[in-house]
Amino acid sequence: MPENAELKSIAVAIPCYNEAVTIAKVIGDFKSALPQAAVYVVDNNSTDGSPELARRAGAMVLRENRQGKGYVMQAILERVKADILVVVDGDDTYPAGEVLQLIAPIRTEEADMVVGSRLENNTHATLRRLNRFGNVVLSSTLNFLFRTRFSDVLSGYRVFSRRFLNQIPVVTSGFETEVELTIQALTRGLTIMEVPITYRSRPDGSQSKLRPFRDGYRILLTIAVLLRDQRPLVVFGASGLFFIILGVLTSVWMALLGIMLLGLGFVLNAINTRFKEMSCLMRRLK
Repeated sequence: MPENAELKSIAVAIPCYNEAVTIAKVIGDFKSALPQAAVYVVDNNSTDGSPELARRAGAMVLRENRQGKGYVMQAILERVKADILVVVDGDDTYPAGEVLQLIAPIRTEEADMVVGSRLENNTHATLRRLNRFGNVVLSSTLNFLFRTRFSDVLSGYRVFSRRFLNQIPVVTSGFETEVELTIQALTRGLTIMEVPITYRSRPDGSQSKLRPFRDGYRILLTIAVLLRDQRPLVVFGASGLFFIILGVLTSVWMALLGIMLLGLGFVLNAINTRFKEMSCLMRRLK
């Protein structure tokens, strides 16, 4: 273990949108598991009294007015400072008692991001069949494109190192933020580790905010956009080959025009994304 590993500061950040049923319990569980950690709740326009319940439970409450989990993650990375950062959903489905297992590889500097994988030790009763299927499809897509072997790219239970926090920008706005964190880390050569965890069903009265089809589409689109930005040779090479073949079969001029327009759109969008990332990092450094 590196020298002074035990002296690293730890923070727990809990995204929260209408989690009145569970938020106090989640805070209490993590305060018990990590007595030395500062606990933050980042409220995303809750209307059910969640912020006040969080304060009563002993958490520091931050507010993010822009609606969406990605915006909440941006706020966490910009405003919560620690050597080790635990981010966990506020729905009481992730066990606080297993947090030390996720923190351990960060302490020993074996990993920059540790993800609690829900798919190894859990049944269809705790993770709905549609959600499980979507997770497998998205994980398989990312694994194919980036030659990785992740099992759960959508987990809401993660631990980050200081190095990760200083390097990774987040620009997405919704549930696709988990995939963005993974791809950004991969393209920057940071180490990601998965640790199997147990996963509980939501308690009665607690409702998921995930919309499988809409959010699944946005996640796939995020993978495509980030692949374009981070692996342009793959994207533009495949597109170029497609239009060349199409041009041979139909109209060469139409194929050339299509290639020019497609390339212009990709380049302009890539430049826009880079400006967003730079802005995100500059805000965090301030």
